[in-house]
Amino acid sequence: MAKGPVLIDLEMDEPAADVAKAPPVPDIAQPQGQAMQSAARLAARKPSALARWFWGLALAVVGAAISVAAWDFATSLVARTPVLGWIVTGLIAALVLVGLMIAIRELAALGRLSRVDGLRRAADTALADDDLAQACAVTNRIIAFYKGREDTRWGRERLTERMADQFDASALLELAEDELLAPLDQAASREVEAAARQVATVTALVPLALADVITALAASLRMIRRVAEIYGGRAGTLGGWRLTRSVFVHLVATGAVAVGDDLLEPVLGGSVLSKLSRRFGEGLVNGALSARVGVAAMEVCRPLPFSDRHKPSTRGIIKRALQGLFSKG
Repeated sequence: MAKGPVLIDLEMDEPAADVAKAPPVPDIAQPQGQAMQSAARLAARKPSALARWFWGLALAVVGAAISVAAWDFATSLVARTPVLGWIVTGLIAALVLVGLMIAIRELAALGRLSRVDGLRRAADTALADDDLAQACAVTNRIIAFYKGREDTRWGRERLTERMADQFDASALLELAEDELLAPLDQAASREVEAAARQVATVTALVPLALADVITALAASLRMIRRVAEIYGGRAGTLGGWRLTRSVFVHLVATGAVAVGDDLLEPVLGGSVLSKLSRRFGEGLVNGALSARVGVAAMEVCRPLPFSDRHKPSTRGIIKRALQGLFSKG
């Protein structure tokens, strides 16, 4: 059989496909840090007045029922077995005493957070008015606030010695930052970096549903609590939740939980989100957003507002926290 070219006739009534008119390939959705954004919305959400009334009344009813049941149990036990009844009564009294001590500690924690807020507002006023006398009063209050903490003793002594050499409010408050708050800023930054690494790692490596959201919220709560303790806030359970909510409300209101390629540029450089796998990209974004939460917590918990020279760099914290955590390949 002779071999040769084969001619294939094309039907002219079917037009050839035009590549230029083909629809574009859809872009793969970039990581958005859903875990941190969900945690931020959850923490910032304010319960309705009806929900507050419901939980308040429910707590009152349950507390009254438990109190009456405990009283009936103790009195009936005293009537039947006096020795055992008085022992149980003593245990109930001890439980009530411990509860009162916890309540007092919570009130003291709220009061300490209020002192921090008052110091920051007074410092803002002194700087706005350039009032040296008010700045001196704020500085003395800060020295008294940290009295008793051994880790601030050297800074307090240096600040006390050099206060008289300052002749304007901004210089005096910057001196307080240099001598007293700079070591605390470094410690708080390390806590923020550790929390960012934890959130990034769990998000990238644990594929369980809601695990990343729970981890992001828990790590943020712990980070904010530790930052408050470093600056002297000592937030209790109620105070810590109030502080956490104020931080997340600030972040949501200012749009600081928004995501862009520039968020991770200091870590990997360039348009990094399109070069990473979906899971690892989410891990990096969630870690970076955790760093933003930490910086906001530092601003809220610090007794003095940050000056331009001492203001923490969010990009720098993200770089130190996440650089080297994942390969650039």
